[in-house]
Amino acid sequence: MRILLIEDSTDIADAIMSKLEAQGFTVTLATDGEEGQELALAQGFDVIVLDVNLPRRNGFEVLRAMRDQRVEQPVIVITARNQIADKLDLLALGADDYLVKPFDLRELIARIRTVMRRHMGASRALVTHGPLALDLNARSATIGGQPLDLGKREFETLEILASRFGKVVGKEELVNRLFRHDDAGSPNAIELLISRLRRKLAGSGLEIATQRNAGYSLGSAPARPTG
Repeated sequence: MRILLIEDSTDIADAIMSKLEAQGFTVTLATDGEEGQELALAQGFDVIVLDVNLPRRNGFEVLRAMRDQRVEQPVIVITARNQIADKLDLLALGADDYLVKPFDLRELIARIRTVMRRHMGASRALVTHGPLALDLNARSATIGGQPLDLGKREFETLEILASRFGKVVGKEELVNRLFRHDDAGSPNAIELLISRLRRKLAGSGLEIATQRNAGYSLGSAPARPTG
C-alpha cells in the first residue's frame, strides 16, 4: 500500500515514515502543501496523510483541491489544533478521518487500514475472489487455502488488481502506485511483475488479462473446452 505523507515537521515525518515502513507500507514524503497537492493530484497513492499547518499551501487548500479534481483517495488529516469547527470543516471538505497531535502511531496505522477497507468496500481486511484470498493486514495471499509466495511488489500489484476485479488498471497507474518517485519504475518493470504473477496464479481459475494499449485486469480464466 502506498502512502503519501504531507508533513513539514522533520521529526514527526521521520517517526511516521519509520513506523509505516516497518509495517510494510511504501511512503512518499512531501514537506509543503504545494508539493503535496501536486503529488496527490497525480493519484498514485492509496491513502494520504495530510497535516493542516503547512508552508506554501495549508491542508484545507490541499484537501479542497483534491476533492474539486475528483481525487477520491482516502485522506487522514493530522493537526495540532483540537477545535471542533476545524474538524467539521475538514470532514465537510471530504476528509475521511482526523487525528489530533500528539497521537499514538499505532492508532494512525489502525486508522489507515480502516479507511482503506472502507474505500475498497470491504468490511474486513480480506479481499477474496474465488480461490484467491488477500489478507491486507498480514500482507499475505493464499490460493485455495495454500500460501502464495509473493514479493512485496508482487503482493501490491495483485492487491491493486484484486481491488478492481474485472476492471482494467493502466500500466502508468501501476507504475505510479508501485514505485516511489525516485525509483526506476517503468512499464517494463510492470510487465515483469505481471509475468511472475501469471505463473503463480496458473491453474487457479484466475488470470491476468492484457487489455491492448490499456493495461491489465484480473478475472476468472475462461473455461477450457472439453471433449
